Parts: sequence; C-alpha cells; structure tokens
Amino acid sequence: MAAALTLGQRIARSGVLPLCCRPPAWGRAPLQPPSPLLAPCHAFSNNKILVELDESSGVATMKFKSPPVNSLNLDFLTEFCISLEKLENDRACRGVILTSAIPKIFSSGLDITEMCGKSTEHYAEFWRAVQEMWLRMYGSNMVTVAAVNGSSPAGGCLIALTCDYRIMAENPKFSIGLNEAQLGIVAPFWFKDTFVNTVGHRVAERSLQLGSLYPAPDAHRFGLVDELVPEEKLQEKAAAVMAQWLALPDHARQLTKSMMRKAVLDRLVAHREEDIQNFISFISKESIQKSLRTYMEMLKKKKS
Repeated sequence: MAAALTLGQRIARSGVLPLCCRPPAWGRAPLQPPSPLLAPCHAFSNNKILVELDESSGVATMKFKSPPVNSLNLDFLTEFCISLEKLENDRACRGVILTSAIPKIFSSGLDITEMCGKSTEHYAEFWRAVQEMWLRMYGSNMVTVAAVNGSSPAGGCLIALTCDYRIMAENPKFSIGLNEAQLGIVAPFWFKDTFVNTVGHRVAERSLQLGSLYPAPDAHRFGLVDELVPEEKLQEKAAAVMAQWLALPDHARQLTKSMMRKAVLDRLVAHREEDIQNFISFISKESIQKSLRTYMEMLKKKKS
C-alpha cells in the first residue's frame, strides 16, 4: 500500500505554490466588465469545501461542507489550504467570504481524534497543517470576511479571527471563543496573539484562562465579532462589507495589513519547528490524552 501523502506533497500535487514560495502580490489586476461570451462565475469543489468565484466582482465564497460539524481534521485543513492558494493565485480574485454550508455550525474546531492515540509523526503533520492554515489566512493578500452562521468554538474561532472582518448571525444560541482550556489544552502563542490583537489583552487573558465561549451578543460586545445581523441577511451584509473594503486601492490596503500583522506572522515562522515539538510534547502526555479520551466519551454519550 502506498504511503499517505504529507500536507506538502498534497499541496504540491495540486499545482499551487507552498507558502514560502508565493510571488509578491501587492495589487491585483483591475477588474474588467465580464465578457458576454464568458461565464462571470466559476466554482470548484473538493470533499470538504465548495468555492464559488464571481469574476465580475472579484469575490469568492468559500463554504465549509464537512458534516456533521466541519471539524478541522487533516483532510479538511489540506483542502482548505489548497483552495485558498488557488484563489490567491487567481488575479481575478480580490476577496473571499468564509461561511458554512451546514446549518447552526461554522466550524467545531480542531478534530480531537487527530490528537488522541496517534503517533508523534501524525501529531507533527497535523499541527503543521494547522499552522499552515493560520499562516495563509492571517497573511492573505485578499480581503477576508467571515460570515459566521453558527457556533464556532476553538479552531473555528481561530479561522474567524484571521479574517479582516467578522459578521455573526444574531442568534444567542450560537457561540464563539477559544475554549481550549475547558479540554485541558493550552492555546499556543499564535492563537493568543491573534486573540489579543482582536479583543485586547485583558479580555483575551480572562477568556483564555476560563476557556470562555461567548453567545453572539456577548461576542459582539467584547469585539470578538464586528457586527451582528439576522441570519437571513448574513450573506447580503458580507457582500456589502466586502464591497466597502474592495473600494480601496489594493496595494495600500495590503501594505497596511502586512504592517499590522507581520510581527505576529514572523514570530510563528521563526519558531515553527519549536512550536511543533512543543505541541507533540504536550499532546503526548498521558494526562492530556486521558483528558481528551474523557471528552470524546462525553461526546459519544451526548450523541446516544
């Protein structure tokens, strides 16, 4: 049986460039009115994600479609990175809206089964994929808008935090936050840095220690999301916000974004291997594995 492909091998086979080899993109080609002979919209899909690009507006919509809860497993993360890189390399695409095709859930976060009872090699590959997702999103040249149409704990919250703007459905039953502490897991420094840059030091400190999940109204009050709208108006609002951001010259916005985020991105790049080893050391501890097994058993009981 052939050996499983690593994240890097799968991205290479997709025909897109790895993060370290991306060409500079300080501006995108000005959009021309769509030719009547050409379809203004095209789509591509994989097992986990559907992407639709409207070439007339330069806006793509990336819909998570990995039931039951859009868990961030290795396959999802790999397909996410491949899809995002295809959009980055498409000069017609200037912005992307992230949302879910599954009702009531944006993303449940990192798949616990990827972190429980596996080999150190698997933990390394999985964590490298999580890092890659964050590096690509937080450093993206495109305008990124999260249309959070359901609950978004832990890694799901992280995806939203990497975006330039977050809009959440106005439903108190939907919650969002970095709740790793509730599972006995410590959010790594780059999760923390992203959170602090969004909500400020004190709110982040309290929230991370308590593993807080905030209902939509509280998330808006603390600045975790920028805006609440009725769920049926979420996509319309996301499109309007995107248009506002795209009205600015790309090069000025991109340089400003890089200036604001570069230090945080560079910190992970400089300590990436060390971060992977820290994750392996932490997640391999029997006390952590026991905590994860207990949590998984609790989830099984809830389902039954």
